[in-house]
Amino acid sequence: MLLFLISLFSSLLLISPACLLWQFLKNCRSFSTAQFTGHSPSMPTKASNAARKEETAVEAAAENSIILDLPELALELILEKLSPAALLSMASVCSSLRCRCRSDHLWGRHMNQKWRRVIGEESERFMSKEESFKHKGWMNSVPSCICPLSWIKSKYFGGWRSASPSLRFDSTMSCYLALESGKFWFPAQVYNREKGHAGYKLSCYDAQLRYDRRSDTFFARYPPHGRKPAKFEEGIEWDRVRASPVNTCPHDLHVSNCLSDLRPGDHFEIQWRKNKEFPYGWWYGVVGHLESCDGDESHCRCHENDTVILEFRQYMPGSIWRQAIINRKDHREKGNELDGFYGGIRKLHSKEEISMWTRLWPDEILE
Repeated sequence: MLLFLISLFSSLLLISPACLLWQFLKNCRSFSTAQFTGHSPSMPTKASNAARKEETAVEAAAENSIILDLPELALELILEKLSPAALLSMASVCSSLRCRCRSDHLWGRHMNQKWRRVIGEESERFMSKEESFKHKGWMNSVPSCICPLSWIKSKYFGGWRSASPSLRFDSTMSCYLALESGKFWFPAQVYNREKGHAGYKLSCYDAQLRYDRRSDTFFARYPPHGRKPAKFEEGIEWDRVRASPVNTCPHDLHVSNCLSDLRPGDHFEIQWRKNKEFPYGWWYGVVGHLESCDGDESHCRCHENDTVILEFRQYMPGSIWRQAIINRKDHREKGNELDGFYGGIRKLHSKEEISMWTRLWPDEILE
């Protein structure tokens, strides 16, 4: 019997991940029936809905614990193929699987695949604090608002509570479910805030976000601008959200450590705010040439000059927003109440970051 299971598992490695466990359990049942009927096991039929296959698989697992007869490596590989919903379902089979299906190793993969790009290390450290969830009874309320995971609470969390009185609130699983639930607000940044309002084109602002599972978008709460009330925005798609690349609060000046390296053609982000009561936003630009330089790279010496030209080419030539000038050796917040205040600078090295800004380039040049 065990040899059959090993052979069967080897063949299942060629099947798509969504069908893997479903195929395995169905074959196991067919094999068991064949032992008593004298017929050979039949091949499973194809189903169009991968999610339904996983649901069928975990329900079958609850009734048939033959999966535990698999070798350790085989079982681990199967669990790695399961979705978050299937992992939670499989955890109800027995205490052994309960521990396995809650492991950071399995949930870390799902966290990386879905959330890594929009939550930073600061968010994760905050989420890992046990007090953030324990004192609010978070685990009692989260699953009820998860769809299609809403059935998990009554069916599985009750069993976990009796078997394990103290659920680990600093686990990767609890962090994942907190984000999915939409009850947890986390710090991030939003490109082109307020649905691409003209005043925020090619900018990125700090906000508190929470996820809306029904629409697969985010709801944002922006910090107040001076005496103005906080702004809210809904329906923010994933490609407009990023984790903050720096550990600088929105009202604090970022320490620029790239000024000596800036040269024409370099891409950068710079802090800017309308007045000193407002939080900073990050604005995209490209380093330009000095007026005395003809732009010929073979003769350019702009990088040796203390003066640096910052260009915002989304604005038309002659616009007051088109260009800013800074001193690379003595740069601090610079500006006035009319033109706003320029703050810290970070040079962009990643092609992914640069391509994100160019993808957001406005259809028309701004005035």
